[in-house]
Amino acid sequence: MSESKETRERVRELVKQVLANVPLEEEPAENFPQRVVVNSLQDKVDKEFDRDESAKTLITEDDLRGLDAGAKLRISENARFTPLAQDIIGEKGIVLVKKSSRRAVTKIRTIAIGADHGGFEFKEKLKSFLAGLGLNVRDFGTNSKDAVDYPDFAHAVARAVGEKKVDAGIIIDGAGIGSAMTANKVPNVRAAACYSVTLAKNSREHNGANVLTLGSGQNDFNEITQIVEAWLTTDLTEERHKKRVGKIDAIDREYKK
Repeated sequence: MSESKETRERVRELVKQVLANVPLEEEPAENFPQRVVVNSLQDKVDKEFDRDESAKTLITEDDLRGLDAGAKLRISENARFTPLAQDIIGEKGIVLVKKSSRRAVTKIRTIAIGADHGGFEFKEKLKSFLAGLGLNVRDFGTNSKDAVDYPDFAHAVARAVGEKKVDAGIIIDGAGIGSAMTANKVPNVRAAACYSVTLAKNSREHNGANVLTLGSGQNDFNEITQIVEAWLTTDLTEERHKKRVGKIDAIDREYKK
């Protein structure tokens, strides 16, 4: 028993040495568009976790490589850990964030989606993700990586939402800002550009957003699915927020006269 404990201690020390010497991967340079800071927020603000291992049922020491002390690790609800992984989690104070059930309640059943050439690839992937959530998806293009003008596709999605042909819309361009500006010109549309889960929830709960715009140059696809899922499963429920959104709509009506 004592020999087994000593062996385990030696292995733990070896693992710690390996982890300490593993170089961190440099973030690849981004060409179009460059990552921007919104409202002076830094890249990691509002980040709910540092690494996502929720697809795995067994977490090993290899899955913890490169994580700093106090890092947040997203795991599935039924995740198990190897003994060495448990030791590393305890020693480094790694915070475990359990992924909730994917099929949270949402009132959205039909959704329009569109993108320019910068968001085309993410749009194609996102269609499958949305269908997997049980949503009826209407694709308004674009249908290739050939250069196009984002206002055309943002307008098409926003119009479908504004005319109540769908429950909500999602638009992806390079930064998400231009599409939000375009969509908000359409009556009955409240579009929000969101770069984090927190912003996505806030745009729905506080502002009643019915169009979500995303930037392919601001988030990777894993982050985008998290933002979309949070946005879809959050609703405007509190009366104080409904009253404020009512004032937004009143301003909209005022300028239609």
